[in-house]
Amino acid sequence: MTLDAQGANAINRAGLNGQPPRCRHIDQLVSVEYGPPECTQCLALGQSWTRLLVCLTCGWVACSDDVGGGHARDHYRETDHPVVAALAPRSTWRWCYVHRRAV
Repeated sequence: MTLDAQGANAINRAGLNGQPPRCRHIDQLVSVEYGPPECTQCLALGQSWTRLLVCLTCGWVACSDDVGGGHARDHYRETDHPVVAALAPRSTWRWCYVHRRAV
């Protein structure tokens, strides 16, 4: 085991070949049931969306920042739920708002 200056296991924290450290928020997620495939805020405002994201903490579905609604980001700001995923078939894309990167 490789330890860092604080005596913590550096291998668990470091990524391979210069990759960023693993996002620990992923490890804290549990299986959740997703809400309906629509952005309720956009519907209430009469707006449309191009891409939906699902909160992997609670299953809330909202639009991405692509078109200006940004309701998924608003959900993060209100709840501190850190990780969302694209609500699209076979997509493996996930985003951590805390680390501001794909995970």
